[in-house]
Amino acid sequence: MLDLGSGSGEMLCTWARDHGIVGTGIDMSPLFTAQAKLRAKELGVAHQVDFIHDDASGYIAEEKADVAACVGATWIGGGAAGTIALLAKSLCTGGIILIGEPYWRQLPPTEDIARKCLASSMSDFLSLPELLESFGNLGYDVVEMVLANQDSWDRYEAAKWLTMRRWLEENPDDELAEEIRSSLSKEPVRHVTYTREYVGWGVFALMPKLVSFPCGSVATSED
Repeated sequence: MLDLGSGSGEMLCTWARDHGIVGTGIDMSPLFTAQAKLRAKELGVAHQVDFIHDDASGYIAEEKADVAACVGATWIGGGAAGTIALLAKSLCTGGIILIGEPYWRQLPPTEDIARKCLASSMSDFLSLPELLESFGNLGYDVVEMVLANQDSWDRYEAAKWLTMRRWLEENPDDELAEEIRSSLSKEPVRHVTYTREYVGWGVFALMPKLVSFPCGSVATSED
């Protein structure tokens, strides 16, 4: 497995532990790369996974992977389409691309509301049907998807609030304390008012479409 924008390595490490995979994670943050290596040791999978401090935006694996993933970092390819094209360069025949993307659960009525959902504009995201259709237009079949619901959004966001609160308790005089205190006072209301209602999130498994030939044989679109 190849994971571009692997962050702190949680996906690779837990999949190595739970499913016996081997893989490589690429991330441009030295802090995340160091955390990922520590997590691999903690879970006893350091011999199965490797984490490399590098710019994922141009990374192509020397050995092609069965699974090529980018979950939550498609900015590395300028969006989903460019990231899928990048991942395809490291994918073996018959392999699966995993792409993690936000989408609009419902279209915000104004651009201001879209920005309060932490998008720069409404055009940043597609609706879920439009997103799946876009994968097809790129030459891929959607073969599986896992979608966040509002409860899992809450769990994800609320964990940040507790982290901010604990940090403030330990660092009351830090130069960032006022900024963090302001975020903690505003983020819960912003989340339940905007993100929770308008933004969805999913991980989508893609395989290149099959192309039929007159003789009845088939090949993948990447062939």
